[in-house]
Amino acid sequence: MMTADDKILTLFAAKTRQLLLKYEQLKAENERLRQELEARQESISSLDSQLKTAQEHYNSLMTARMLEVSEGDMEAAKARLAKLIRSVDKCITLLSEK
Repeated sequence: MMTADDKILTLFAAKTRQLLLKYEQLKAENERLRQELEARQESISSLDSQLKTAQEHYNSLMTARMLEVSEGDMEAAKARLAKLIRSVDKCITLLSEK
């Protein structure tokens, strides 16, 4: 027959095993969460790098686009100037014929 002390010791041993089991479970979960956190931090770092690269490409494209617009404006200005010169030449020709 078990004495009160034996019952207390058995209960204590059972609770201790439960605590150890729970500790091991929490330890494993903690490790899994640490690995997940590390993977997500690496992913964030990679995405930050991709974002920086994309922003640099965007800035380069915007600069190129601004230069393209400027060159287009230059071409339009040259065409208008050539048209004005032709008009002046026609006027000079008409005046010289008179």
